[in-house]
Parts: sequence; structure tokens; C-alpha cells
Amino acid sequence: MEIIFLLIPLSLLLVGVAIWAFFWATRSGQFDDLDSPALSILDDDDDNPSLD
Repeated sequence: MEIIFLLIPLSLLLVGVAIWAFFWATRSGQFDDLDSPALSILDDDDDNPSLD
């Protein structure tokens, strides 16, 4: 039963760190453009011909 006195503050600390990391990521622009990196693989790259 004594372990709960350690686990509750530890879990609150971890939740606080997760919330801080989320707000840091949103402020630094991590979620600004989610579509372009996925579509960039479809672009033709004629500048570097393959060596096949």
C-alpha cells in the first residue's frame, strides 16, 4: 500500500512532462505541415537519373 504514495506523484509527473512535450512540439511547428512530406515521395526526380 505504501507504493501508491510513490506511484501517484510519479504518474502525475509523467503526465506533466507529456503535456509539456506536446505544447513544446506545437509551438515549435512540428504539426504545421503533415501532408507535404507524405506526398514528396511521389514527385519525379529527373535531376538524378538512376544508375540501373
